[in-house]
Amino acid sequence: MLRIEKDRNGSVNRLRLIGRIESDLIASIRSAMSNGGAHKSLDLSEVTFIDSSGLGALIASLKVIGDDGEIALCGAREAVANMFKLTRMNKVFRMFSVPEDAAAALF
Repeated sequence: MLRIEKDRNGSVNRLRLIGRIESDLIASIRSAMSNGGAHKSLDLSEVTFIDSSGLGALIASLKVIGDDGEIALCGAREAVANMFKLTRMNKVFRMFSVPEDAAAALF
């Protein structure tokens, strides 16, 4: 089960994803992405698993925020980061070690 916690750092909305990102969570992720500003930092430090449909949900979230928005990912554990590399999604999303670096990169 995925839990999403939201907070704000200046003009950057941070979404902290906790748990597993799987296909049945697309609606939850899209809903969380549509609220707030167009610049999002996704903290993946508590994500224990992501599959291809979970990656698809994150890709769909790019459409939700539109051309004026941007997403930066941070804190991915090794297994999650490897999935991004294996699927070359690390070329689509900018990935950082810590939330502060992700937030700074959005401006």
